[in-house]
Amino acid sequence: MSTENEGNTVPPAPSAPPVPTASPAAAPQGPAPEGHAPTAPLPPVPQESPAAPAATAPDQGPAYPQGPAAGPAPDGSWPPPATPAYGGGPATPVYGDGPAGPVYGGPGAPGAGWGASYQQPAPKPRNGRGGLLAAVLVAALVAGGLGGGLGYTLAKDNDSSGSTTVSASDSATQVKRAPGTIANTAAKALPSTVTIQAESSNGEGGTGTGFVFDTQGHIVTNNHVVADAVDGGKLTATFPDGKKYDAEIVGHAQGYDVAVIKLKNAPSDLKPLALGDSDKVAVGDETIAIGAPFGLSNTVTTGIISAKDRPVASSDGSSTSKASYMSALQTDASINPGNSGGPLLDASGAVIGINSAIQSSSSGGFGSGQSGSIGLGFAIPINQAKYVAQQLIKTGKPVYAKIGASVSLEDSTDGAKITDQGTAGAAAVESGGPAARAGLKPGDVISKLDDHVIDSGPTLIGEIWTHKPGDKVTITYKRGGQEHTVQLTLGAREGDG
Repeated sequence: MSTENEGNTVPPAPSAPPVPTASPAAAPQGPAPEGHAPTAPLPPVPQESPAAPAATAPDQGPAYPQGPAAGPAPDGSWPPPATPAYGGGPATPVYGDGPAGPVYGGPGAPGAGWGASYQQPAPKPRNGRGGLLAAVLVAALVAGGLGGGLGYTLAKDNDSSGSTTVSASDSATQVKRAPGTIANTAAKALPSTVTIQAESSNGEGGTGTGFVFDTQGHIVTNNHVVADAVDGGKLTATFPDGKKYDAEIVGHAQGYDVAVIKLKNAPSDLKPLALGDSDKVAVGDETIAIGAPFGLSNTVTTGIISAKDRPVASSDGSSTSKASYMSALQTDASINPGNSGGPLLDASGAVIGINSAIQSSSSGGFGSGQSGSIGLGFAIPINQAKYVAQQLIKTGKPVYAKIGASVSLEDSTDGAKITDQGTAGAAAVESGGPAARAGLKPGDVISKLDDHVIDSGPTLIGEIWTHKPGDKVTITYKRGGQEHTVQLTLGAREGDG
């Protein structure tokens, strides 16, 4: 599933009331003769793209790299060598603390699987952000003025004393948006979201989103949003009121795709967004997504929770890509490049997830060649993201739960098979690790973790990472055609290396 996002061409603006002759938009047209529509042509729409194509980064690569995965199975270290494949060959990262492996596709034709590439940040604008968009919108507004002028003229010519139109009273314009409405919820949440600009030392980068995590100035976002600025780059965070702050990376977790940045000279009046309980979310619950799709900051979209516990492996699809794994919340709220790292809210305004990936079509939008939303978005559950963020703030490094075994990333619906060998000749089952102590062996096929069905290695990795080190889990596996059940205590691994 691709997190690339595309926009659609801007549709013509609807008819609008005539533009007053004193209006700058109307001046070039001149006053319309009585009884005739203005005839001035619309200004041409610039053909230049509003933004330079983003550098190869998360979300910009193909949604599903083709060809079989190759290379030895990973050992207990994470992440493994990236060997992208769609339904490919035997890639075998360590599950639990397993390395991020190739983009993994499910059964069926490309695009039908659960694997996903990152929802890429919006590309960095060229020659001023939003140039083309602004020009298109201006053209649309002028078109609206012309259409409105024509409609007004025709209506005036056919006016009669028996008009049946009704004007709203002045008091009706004072709309009260009650608590619980989308408008009220968005109004409260927007001041605590930021648009993040990440720029590498060579000037490449993009736009993403984040939200206020605490009053100390910590902002939570996606790892792939800030990845360009990790080594000597520049980060800025801009609030909806236009105030911009420089920021620095506190810690980032590539496997979880979570990062924490901190505002420099943070204001004292920060209002953290309330965090909900993603475990209690139900299919059909309303959702609200906030972000900066294609650089359009402070955009609000709505939808519902379409599914829970959706296994997603996301990466940019490149040969050097390292995948991130999540047991995601699926939503049909519109999510596009630039929404990455933004909050997914419930109807009360509590954060239930971090928008991170989408399944998308392959066509591009806004001249960028990027794909966009088709109503299949995926968010990291906030219960998991909260734990990761707290660890990053505390130590600067992520902590992953693990069982200490390598599993295959082959396209499969039978379960997660423990490989015969790990990376570089290492043992597939870590000596003295949780799996070894529970009696698991190479060749065992894990089919359930607690009450969650496991259909593949990446599904198992994502499910284990919803837990914390020290948690006790029940593993169901098959060996020699016989099903067995065993309990084990998850181990821990610190860092992405």
